[in-house]
Amino acid sequence: MPRVGGAAGWCVFSVLPPPHSVQEGEDEWGRAMGSEPASGVGTRRRRERSPEEGLPAVHSRQWAMARRALMTVLLFSLILGGSLLLWGYVFKGCGPAHCEMPVCRDLLSLYLASGNTSVAPCTDFFSFACGNTNRTTSSFQALAKENKRRLQRILEAPGSWRLDSGEEKAFQFYSSCMDTGAIEGAGAGPLRQVIEELGGWPVSGDWTPLDFNRTLSLLMSQYGHFPFFRAYLRPLPTPPYTPVIQIDQPEFDVPLKQKQEMNYAQILREYLTYLNRLGTLLGGDPNKVGEHASFSISINSQLYQFLRPPEQQAQGKLFQMVTIDQLQEMAPAIDWLSCLQATFAPMSLSPSHPVAVHDLEYLKNMSQLVEKQLSKHRDFLQSHMILGLVGTLSPALDSKFQEARRLLSQKLGELTGRPPTVLHEELISDIPRVLSAAPWASWCRSQHIRGGSCTKRALLTKPAHPRWMTCVEKTAAFFKPTLAALFVREAFGPSTRSAAMELFTAIKDALIARFQMLPWMDEETRAKVQDKVTQLQVKMGAPEWALKPDPARQEYNDIQLGPSFLQSFLSCVRSRRARVIRSFLQPFPNHRWQVLPWGVNAYYSIPDHVVVFPAGLLQPPFFHPGYPRAVNFGAAGSVMAHELLHIFYQLLFPGGCPACDTHALQGALVCLERHYAAFPLPNGTFFNGSRTFLEDAADTGGLAIALQAYSKRLLWYRGETTLPSLNLSPWQLFFRSYAQVMCRDPSTQDPQDTHSPPTLRIHGPLSNSPAFARHFHCPHGTLMNPSSRCQLW
Repeated sequence: MPRVGGAAGWCVFSVLPPPHSVQEGEDEWGRAMGSEPASGVGTRRRRERSPEEGLPAVHSRQWAMARRALMTVLLFSLILGGSLLLWGYVFKGCGPAHCEMPVCRDLLSLYLASGNTSVAPCTDFFSFACGNTNRTTSSFQALAKENKRRLQRILEAPGSWRLDSGEEKAFQFYSSCMDTGAIEGAGAGPLRQVIEELGGWPVSGDWTPLDFNRTLSLLMSQYGHFPFFRAYLRPLPTPPYTPVIQIDQPEFDVPLKQKQEMNYAQILREYLTYLNRLGTLLGGDPNKVGEHASFSISINSQLYQFLRPPEQQAQGKLFQMVTIDQLQEMAPAIDWLSCLQATFAPMSLSPSHPVAVHDLEYLKNMSQLVEKQLSKHRDFLQSHMILGLVGTLSPALDSKFQEARRLLSQKLGELTGRPPTVLHEELISDIPRVLSAAPWASWCRSQHIRGGSCTKRALLTKPAHPRWMTCVEKTAAFFKPTLAALFVREAFGPSTRSAAMELFTAIKDALIARFQMLPWMDEETRAKVQDKVTQLQVKMGAPEWALKPDPARQEYNDIQLGPSFLQSFLSCVRSRRARVIRSFLQPFPNHRWQVLPWGVNAYYSIPDHVVVFPAGLLQPPFFHPGYPRAVNFGAAGSVMAHELLHIFYQLLFPGGCPACDTHALQGALVCLERHYAAFPLPNGTFFNGSRTFLEDAADTGGLAIALQAYSKRLLWYRGETTLPSLNLSPWQLFFRSYAQVMCRDPSTQDPQDTHSPPTLRIHGPLSNSPAFARHFHCPHGTLMNPSSRCQLW
């Protein structure tokens, strides 16, 4: 009996005619084929003589033939009628069931809130899906915030977990961070204690000068502050990617190069105001504070002048390998061995130990400046280091220091036209500390990280945080193993991971199948592409250390909490640095994750041939095992396909596929460029097709591959569901879910973003899909049903 998906998974019914008619039809069919019923009712009924039984034989034969013909017509009519009833019952009666799970109701609320159904989907699908909400953040940013909310709920409910001693410290740290009353009550006292340990501050009049290099060593190793240069341990961005100490320029609070800023004088005034505020908060005499603050600005300005211009950074070497002994000769003001040994203990360093230097000329000039100031203004140099330390520690201080920092950031944003930034953001610890354009861009290219802009500015640009989010981020930075394990346990259990892997497998299979249909790809390239997909590693959800946490790694025996939050903060800074160093001293894994488990950025790493989808990305509203398949394939599935296509981006470059049909490939490339260029853009929206082309190709191909995978899934599995009250078929829901991922206010587009504006990320791929126009019944020639389409992927 035919079956279709229904509310309970299956609808079972019968369209057979009544038993009497069936048996008569079977008897007549049997006699026509020269056979007789074996026994039973049919045999007995044939022996009962009818009124027509006494007619001549010829009439009996004629009657039998007429009867057979009549029965054939009746049977055909019954089958046709039953088929019509079947069609109506399946597609009108059963149809897709409504998903009534709480996660589906939440998703429905999101779709109803963000969409604008008064707009015709065939003329403006972006407004149809995203036009009812002022989206100052993207869907990815909204998901990232929700993941932090989940971490907040975990940290604020310690009674819901069985905690060991290490996990308990994480909860205690978060609680102390949220205890703003205690932090405000302590005021600047804990910070003054730190300054005394460094020899005091000349402005306060209580100063016991320490050896300059001893002070510098303490600042670097105990407080994470690098006033003249930055040193960090990271893998080299080129093969063999071995960990090495890298030395680079310091982070500057403000740009202090006059030629680059129109409001240079005003920037200096705002920075001077900020430094004066810090000095007075520490109890310094205003006149003395102003003098020392001006000197600090002068030092920073001179250091800034030593930096290579960006164009020279791009043309120069990524780094230069030298030994510590050689570096000591070229920049003698710094006791390099002593400072680096203290910072990177328990590493064992010697004068012959190699280090990677990103700007040797800067270090030479910096050394000369330090030697000059040590001979003339040693007290001012101490003040410069102390003022910088206060800025570094401001996230752990009371609200007066944090407010001073926030005001500076706001003023600089207004004067430079850039968004406010978190200055000296010490909590971003799992990314390379490479500030110059060339090294940072090269590292991004080497890792080929996708799913977000791989730029220093993007990582440090943040709006003002509520207190809970600040404390979640600090706790996550210091107790990453603990929070990773708790987040995975809460948000990415075995069933969710299994469903995500099943989705990825369907997407990967569809990718391979789609490559078989590309008209521009030759058979040899197809075979190579298939081999590359087969050899690809996928990391889903979280690293192994989060999926199977080792309790020994979460003891945090070196962390001492209290008596003040600042002291707890500093203890955590030192503990984290030691853990990072120890991890680099261990055998280097095949792939070191570049995102946290609660992160939302998927990426593909070229060196490791690994694609990574963190657990934070595979969450509502992008993915849930209880969602309709249309949602999972349209949202998370299209993201997966997008990332997989980046593996083959080189095929699209000139000469990248020498055996392919270059004429057909070039035609497809030009077609896609023209397709995107034809769309109107909202006012204030930037679009540069040459810069966004790779992402545009991945968006368009990703949608097509996800759609192909979803179509195959519907053939093999029944029981599809949809969202109630949305009036969308499963196919329409697939496209709606794809668009939801791209929802964002177009006016927030960064001109340097490698992705197209959100309107194009929706209209470009969807209008290139004939299935979209068919399922939304778009008239030919409308925006979403153009006269021609492109097939690149």
